[in-house]
Formats: sequence, C-alpha cells, structure tokens
Amino acid sequence: MTPLLRRLAPRTLRGRLSLVALTTAALLMAMLTVVFNTAVSRHLQHQADNELGSRGAAVATTVDTSGRGVRIVETANDRLLDANVWIYTGTRLLEKPPTATADGTLTRAATQLAARGGERCTTIEAEDPRLVRLCSRPVPGPRSAATVVTALDLAPYRNSADTLLLGSLVLDAVMLACTYALTRLAVGRALRPVRLMTDQAAQWSAVGSDERFGTEGHPTELALLGTSLDALLDRIGAVLRHEQQLTGELSHELRTPLARIIAELDWWRTRPRSAAETRATHAVIADAAQSMRTICDTLLDDARAGAPGTATAPGITAVAPVLHRLVGDVDGQGRVTAVVEAADPALAAGVAPALLARIISPLLANAVRYARSTVTVSVRPWSGGVRVEITDDGPGVPADFVDALFQPGRRADDDDGHDGAGLGLPLARRLARAVGGEVSHDPTHTTGARFLADLPAG
Repeated sequence: MTPLLRRLAPRTLRGRLSLVALTTAALLMAMLTVVFNTAVSRHLQHQADNELGSRGAAVATTVDTSGRGVRIVETANDRLLDANVWIYTGTRLLEKPPTATADGTLTRAATQLAARGGERCTTIEAEDPRLVRLCSRPVPGPRSAATVVTALDLAPYRNSADTLLLGSLVLDAVMLACTYALTRLAVGRALRPVRLMTDQAAQWSAVGSDERFGTEGHPTELALLGTSLDALLDRIGAVLRHEQQLTGELSHELRTPLARIIAELDWWRTRPRSAAETRATHAVIADAAQSMRTICDTLLDDARAGAPGTATAPGITAVAPVLHRLVGDVDGQGRVTAVVEAADPALAAGVAPALLARIISPLLANAVRYARSTVTVSVRPWSGGVRVEITDDGPGVPADFVDALFQPGRRADDDDGHDGAGLGLPLARRLARAVGGEVSHDPTHTTGARFLADLPAG
C-alpha cells in the first residue's frame, strides 16, 4: 500500500470492513450492470431484426419473380409498404423509398447488402436518423430473382436501452449506499462485544481483578478472544503478584540491616565518641550497607531470571564460616544465645555465598524471634548434599498451621507480639528450590521448632 492510500484508508476496523464491502459490492454491481445492459441491447437488436424480417416478408409478397423479369405488384397498402424499402433485381435498383436519394447513405448501404446476396443485416450511421438498421431478404424465382432491403430507425430502441442503463446506474448507487450503511451498522453491532471486552480487560488489569471472561455463552470468535484476554490477564496478575512478592521480600530482608544502621547511629549520638568508637560504628554501618546491597542483588537477580535453577550464578561456598557470620549478627541481642555446630568445618555447598546467606537468614531470624533461650545451627552431609538444621526451644509450630507455614503473608498468630510479615520462610524455600535444594519443617521435633535446609553439594 502506497503512503497516499495508507493515509486515505480508514483508521477503524469498522471503516475498513465497510470499505471492503462497498468495493466488493461495487465490482459485483458493475459486472451485473454490464451483463444486464449487454443482454438488453442484444434483445432490442433482435426485436429490431424481427421487425425488419416481418416487413421484408410483407414486401416480398408484392414482388413477382415468376416471369422473365421482376414485377412489382401494386397493393392497397403500397404507400405503407414502400416506406424505407428498396427492391433490387441483381444490383439494379427497381424501387426506393420516396424520401431516399439515389446516392444517399441509406441507398448505398442497401445496394451493398443486395450485392452480397442472402439474408443479412447491418447497422449504419446516417445523418437523420443517426443509427439505422438494414436487413436484406432474397425473393427467388424460376427465371429471375429479387432482393428486398428494409430499414428501421433504431432511435426508439436506443432510447429504451439508455433509459434502462440510467435506471440501472441509479439502482446501483442506491444499493451501494444501502450496502455501506447496513455494513457499518452490522459491523458496529458485531464489534460492540469486542469493544466492551477490551474495556473490561483494561479495567480488570488496572485493578488486578480476578474476574475473567470465560467461554460459556459466547460465539466461537469471541470465545477465542476471551480465552486470549483471560490468559493475558492471568499473566498480568502473575506479574503483579511477583512484583508484590519481590517488594515484600526486599522490605523483609532489608529490615534487619536497616535496624542495625539505626541502632548504631542512635548509640553513636547518645554521647561524644572516640575516634576508635566512631570507626567501629562506621564499620558496622558499612557492613550493614554491603549486606543490603547483597540482598538487593540476590533478590533482583532471582526476579530477573524467573525460572528454577537460574536464580543466581552457581558457586561453591564453605557453609560453616557463613553460618558463624550470620549467628554473630544475631548473637548480640542478649535474650537468645545462638550456637553453630559443624562436624566438618570444610563442608561446602554448591551455591554462591550471598544466596546461602539469603536462604539461612530468614530461618535463623525466625528461630531467634520465637526461641526462649537457645538457637542451634548445625550442618552435616546429607544424601549427596548438605543439610543445615536450625533448631529453637520456642513454642513450636501449631499443628493447624503446618500446611500454611510456607505460604507468603501467613502467620500463625498476628498478635503474638513478634514482628514479621510472613515472607521469610517462603523466600528461603523459593531460593533453595531455585538451586535444586529444599527448605522444610521437621514435624518430628516437638520441643520447639526445627527447620531443614537441604542444599546441593559443592
């Protein structure tokens, strides 16, 4: 399509379909008009030839060819029969119409027809009338023969043909106008459900609604459109849920290092500090900021990948040093003592250090939150991999809450006096599964709670 046609083409689907229907109808009507008027012209010409044949037969009855020469018999209606009639014997003119001249256009055309012999017809242009139809009719005899040529003015027939052509063109214009109007009306009514579905889909996607179109009660085309829009809404809903989950996880994970920064700044502001104390405060703040950066990188990398096994880059990490560092960050809270038990300090897991910390941190924070006095973190080989056990001496997990333990945003008791958004355990499990591991709850441990983190071997 050229740029000019592209600019002139309607912008709406309704307009384009109406234009296509109008163009198709115009082509079809043009073909039908040509065929109809051609057939009418042939029929009118056939009627003119029949009229000429009848007149020629009537004139032939007045021509006597039984003798040696051709003789024209006078009749009572001789004046009527002689109008527009030429009679020849061979090429010799015996009689012509009173109004015709010997060298006129009609007489020359009649002479040519008589010379060719047989029954023939031709149409010539004369001065008045403009179009004339001539037909020849031989009159055989035993000794001599004659030829009768009759002429007929085609003006009445042409007028009838022109009137029919004009009428057909007017009818075509009316039909095309009706076709365009009805097509726009029909297409508009047909596209109305599509427009409504589009508006509803835009509204539902904006508010994250669970409403869907379904396929029941819709035509096949609208059912397919509804299925596509439902799939699109499901993907949008999944993206929104993933975004909310990522936001919640970032908020949850960043809370601890932010609390450390705020605590250090509050402690530093209480009274003047020495240079060594200030440097120590700076070191704690820098470590917390680095931890926040690591948390953001880990969660954002996992969010970008979005597929199991591709959350972070693979790596090998000695587990015990990471556990000691994580326990050291929570050991200063005073109320709870956290210890690490590592039978083999060199035991390594097949994950990156930052990811290992992100898997264990929520489990350790949850244990410290609910423990009465002690949290034990142990690491040992397990089924070709590494198992980290986090055990606390708290009240344990209520039996009716075990099934919802790893559901995002769920807590056993919102009024238990502990902070938390119910995102740490689901995050730990999701990150562990991303590298082929698992995080689970040990239901056999009844004196408190025990969580198991199974990781691939390094």
